[in-house]
Amino acid sequence: MDRLDFTDPAHYINRELSWLEFNDRVLEEARDKGNPLFERLKFLSITGSNLDEFFMIRVGSIKDQLRAGFNRADFAGLTPKKQLTLISARAHDLVETMYSTWNKSLVPLLRKNGVFVLSGRDLNERQRAFAKEYFDSSAFPVLTPMAMDSSRPFPLILNLSLNLAVLLKKKDEADEHVFATVQVPSVLPRLVEVPRSEEHPGRCFLLLEDVLLLHLIRLFPGREIVCAHPYRITRNADLTIEEEEAQDLLIEIEKSLKKRRWGMAVRLEVHHAMDPKLLATLKEALEIHSEDIYAVKGPLDVTGFLKLCSLPGYESLHYRPFEPQTPSDLVGKDDLFQAIREKDIFLHHPYDSFEPVVEFLRSAAEDPDVLAIKQTLYRVSGDSPVVKALAHAAEAKKQVMVLLEVKARFDEENNIFWAKKLEQAGCHVIYGLVGLKTHCKITLVVRKEKTGIQRYVHLGTGNYNDITARIYTDMGLFTCKEPFGADASSLFNMLSGYSEAPQWNRLEAAPIGLRKRFLAMLENERQNALAGKPASLTAKLNSLVDPESIAALYRASAAGVKIRLVVRGICCLRPGVKGVSDNISVISIVGRFLEHSRILHFCNAGNDDVYLTSADLMPRNLDRRVELLYPVEDASIKARILAVLQLEWEDTVKARQLDSTGRYKRVDRRGKPRLDSQAALCAQAMGMETR
Repeated sequence: MDRLDFTDPAHYINRELSWLEFNDRVLEEARDKGNPLFERLKFLSITGSNLDEFFMIRVGSIKDQLRAGFNRADFAGLTPKKQLTLISARAHDLVETMYSTWNKSLVPLLRKNGVFVLSGRDLNERQRAFAKEYFDSSAFPVLTPMAMDSSRPFPLILNLSLNLAVLLKKKDEADEHVFATVQVPSVLPRLVEVPRSEEHPGRCFLLLEDVLLLHLIRLFPGREIVCAHPYRITRNADLTIEEEEAQDLLIEIEKSLKKRRWGMAVRLEVHHAMDPKLLATLKEALEIHSEDIYAVKGPLDVTGFLKLCSLPGYESLHYRPFEPQTPSDLVGKDDLFQAIREKDIFLHHPYDSFEPVVEFLRSAAEDPDVLAIKQTLYRVSGDSPVVKALAHAAEAKKQVMVLLEVKARFDEENNIFWAKKLEQAGCHVIYGLVGLKTHCKITLVVRKEKTGIQRYVHLGTGNYNDITARIYTDMGLFTCKEPFGADASSLFNMLSGYSEAPQWNRLEAAPIGLRKRFLAMLENERQNALAGKPASLTAKLNSLVDPESIAALYRASAAGVKIRLVVRGICCLRPGVKGVSDNISVISIVGRFLEHSRILHFCNAGNDDVYLTSADLMPRNLDRRVELLYPVEDASIKARILAVLQLEWEDTVKARQLDSTGRYKRVDRRGKPRLDSQAALCAQAMGMETR
């Protein structure tokens, strides 16, 4: 058995290709006729947004490798050059499906429901007059046409901005053409509502770029417009921050954020009918390869259609409203600290409300017996009640320490803003650790009570973000058990000072020992299987990428350990390989809520060890981030978590199963009841029958 090569690249799926398959599952929700129309439109928008980030970060990083002469194959056996070739082919297929979904399915349904996205040729006289008035009063004053000639080089085009490429000539001159570009102003709404008409009896919208195209000649008096088409570029936004050399981390990050706007172009999106001369000019000026050009049959940047989903009066085109519920353990409890003293409290968001977490901090801020609050923050909302509570606590002269990770990708500016606000309120703010991102989610409240000092701890799998807590599935735990409190104090002392890693009572942390702990527990299952004892692992993760962990899963599978994995996104493990992963099954659930919980359930010869964690099995989480793994000790909470895992495993509506080729297929429903696990959990939260 041990002679098998579990590191053979043939046993692994490339990370980037696996991510593209995940985005295809998101797009599948936009194609699913069982979803309400505006929800399908949201999924289309999310697919586009996901692709934007993928090109900025992942493709940008691979292109950096190629330019640096790095040509070593990854653990799946693909060189950077080969990865880019395969990514381009799959991404082009994905984009084609996106626009086919928009044109053939969503547009007709929008029209059927009285929502019309019009083009210039669709407008009647009244609508044309309205568009002209809008152009004159709102658009024209903010437009800046930029021409390119011997004295004016090709201008810098902002990352992800929408632009119009224009080919001009002097009137009465046939040969000489001039290239010009106009940025579609992001300060104006992308969708301009125009009056309805007899042909379009509903809400009518014209894309801002189409408003500009109708009146573009106003920007170039004395010239003739040969042609004009929209285009959009994506730039490399993979920031590299030399933390060791940075005198001030905030200043270094702020400088890097500006660079993100102007990185090398990695993708060019154009309208499929763009004039070849215009395309050739863009291609040369941007130094972009043909395989990085995406000619689309529809409006560029589908993320703009998200605005349609907020139109009032179309409630029937959304999911039925769901209001997160008060956790059953807190119903009728006015004193949260007393409730935690009585027993550990479990929260499962968004089915359970996030409000108890906010109330935990508010109560601590106002309670005269609370001496200190310590918390890690990774991503917070734009108007965060969590941050407000911490600031209020500091103003009330309590000791408040916040580790606010300013390197959280695409949240850097928001986190820098809140870090400064917290400092102004009197909080001790740590901006993160050199070389590591602090990704764990933990809060410690220290309270003076009659029996002495009592520590209350909240641990979570997701961010302290009241907005995403309504759409991300995450689990949290309140406890005041002394071993957890002691570990929390040790963790914060380690993060804020120079103390060495402690001997943990209950917690385990990355990058210190979480990887070793996971591998040891998995090896225990393998030994149990070899000894003929019950042996299994059920895990729920966002991503599974780490080669060492995957190889260990293969060894366990080959020894007879039954492994069930619920992996929402990237999964580099290849299930169903004879002799290697016969005993491993993988499903992914993509639905109304973003699956975000991380759960590990080890059979342990029938003793059922259950852990929650902030970490995915990825090298970055295990080696370059501060993460936490912690056991669930309360028997009733453990039973609830196991029931959630089983329910998700039985999902026949939103679950897709990964096969050995790296593709996902709908779960075979034959002989099985229809079960949407997220809908069932909503029903359970509201006390309704689910089966």
